[in-house]
Amino acid sequence: MRNNAASGRIFVEFFRHGSNALIAGLLLGGAGIFLSGQVALRAPAVALGLVIFFVSEYTTHRFFFHARPFAAGMVRRFQHRMHYDHHREPNRLDLLFLPPWFVAPVFALYGLAYYIITRDTAIAVSLLFGNLLGLLYYEWVHYVAHIPFVPLTPYGRWIKKYHLLHHFKNERYWFGVTNPSMDVMGATLKERAAVGRSATVKDLFG
Repeated sequence: MRNNAASGRIFVEFFRHGSNALIAGLLLGGAGIFLSGQVALRAPAVALGLVIFFVSEYTTHRFFFHARPFAAGMVRRFQHRMHYDHHREPNRLDLLFLPPWFVAPVFALYGLAYYIITRDTAIAVSLLFGNLLGLLYYEWVHYVAHIPFVPLTPYGRWIKKYHLLHHFKNERYWFGVTNPSMDVMGATLKERAAVGRSATVKDLFG
């Protein structure tokens, strides 16, 4: 009973931060649109949307969030909020999740791009639905990695340790959060013993 209560608190806390409630609301709205028949669900497009998200999970983390700081103060503050400060204080929940002011316009642009490319509302909405599924899963896995909670599955326990290597061993490797596939392709998946501890793992650029 106590474990159930603790799990419930963890679940509630997840939706109190970042864009998680917004993402869940958009997914419920999308599911309602599909179920009502207003827009047809295109399952292959949902699957492709998931793949697109998992590729962007890695590329955004490695090449955008870990980019060198810009000279402009406003941009540098943005970089600190989006990722640098998360490395300094990896267990602060207010720095852990993507904020609504970032997620909302980015996904609006994704949806617009999908429609311009496909000229098909059903495909565009299905692609975006897959992106949002991927993002909510990403935020949950990332959350579990940074709180005192032991995942229930062997894969969950492994992926938590894998992500924490990026935060406490070396920030130049292990960029995947939900899965290691892109780290394999990007040659950033290493055995723990093969990588030395980075002096800048918590303070990315000083």
